[in-house]
Amino acid sequence: MLRDALAAFQPEQIEFIANPYPAYDELRRAGRIHYDERTDHWLVTRHADVNALLRDRRFGRTYLQVATHAEMGRPEETDWHAPFWHVIRNGMLDREPPDHTRLRSLVSRAFTPKRVAELLPTIQGIVDRLVDEGMAVGEFDLLATVLEPLPVTVIAELLGVPEADRHLLRPWSAEICLMYELNPSDDYARRAVRASIEFGDYLRELSRSRRAHPGADLISALGQVVDGGDRLTEDELIGTCVLLLNAGHEASVNGSGNGWWALFRNPAQLALLRGEPPILPTAIEELLRFDTPLQLFERWVLEESEICGVTVPKGAELGLLFGSANRDPDVFADPDLLDLRREPNPHISFGAGVHFCLGAPLARLEMQVAFETILRRMPRLELVAEPEWKPTYIIRGLRSLPVRA
Repeated sequence: MLRDALAAFQPEQIEFIANPYPAYDELRRAGRIHYDERTDHWLVTRHADVNALLRDRRFGRTYLQVATHAEMGRPEETDWHAPFWHVIRNGMLDREPPDHTRLRSLVSRAFTPKRVAELLPTIQGIVDRLVDEGMAVGEFDLLATVLEPLPVTVIAELLGVPEADRHLLRPWSAEICLMYELNPSDDYARRAVRASIEFGDYLRELSRSRRAHPGADLISALGQVVDGGDRLTEDELIGTCVLLLNAGHEASVNGSGNGWWALFRNPAQLALLRGEPPILPTAIEELLRFDTPLQLFERWVLEESEICGVTVPKGAELGLLFGSANRDPDVFADPDLLDLRREPNPHISFGAGVHFCLGAPLARLEMQVAFETILRRMPRLELVAEPEWKPTYIIRGLRSLPVRA
């Protein structure tokens, strides 16, 4: 049974990416944790375990704060990958306490709920303009026209990226995120390294300009944040901005795209949402649960540990299956059913523990504004053709979403 369940886990196959949930069902039935030799991950399948492991400090997003690669039994990193890791490891996601605590505290001072709430008029204006563009042509790609430009534009506004440069951000982010796939190919790695160098160089120049001439943007604010004499270094500021772009829009883009595809496949639920707009906040949570944009999140085992009744060695890598956890029948009644009124809904699409997504309030606000505006202004929106999935598993989303207003 276990062999068959692991055989069904094929993250490199587009058929699996399009619908991984039957395989997750098999994995959950076969047990709580499984070692997958092909990806060299210990796959954790159930909600309670994934949630607990995200909060357990014996497991880290990185291990370099406690050991070298050799001490963890891991190979040395390829030299030409170094520019990528230099940028990424200066962001808080790939740091552990106390460094993570310090960075998150500094960034949180400039990324407050009040500042997010103040973005509402800006977000609404951006959505209205993008919806206007779609309605003007009648038949269009909902992803390319509305859902992708929205979070990129919001992050660009937040950071203070000049309008003439904003077309660079989405390609940089998409290329950088290729490195997060399971066993990325050399092609993916080279694209990610090149993008991290280009984006890092761009942000370095922009941050130095803002340090000399501060504005009312987040790059200026981050450069001025001080806590007890401590401040972000230039490399940390750059790593933080890269993280804010990547994490700040990937969840929103793919969460929204996957969400609309789920609604089109469940017309009764779409009709419910159109008829009862006040349920939208609850509906957003269900859409994020039903087809989460981040399918797997990794943790390193910092010391030999018993996990789900199995001894897992130091240096092992856990694959926490968010997509499986969010369909766990022990937590969600009828988990394969899209229920826009579902409450409670303890999904873990934004993670848990110290690495819980700092941008979750912004992603939720963007999705609520976008869905409300589209539902209100395009009440007869319909799918034109079945969409195709991008060939990426961990950050999972559609290539396009062709619709007619």
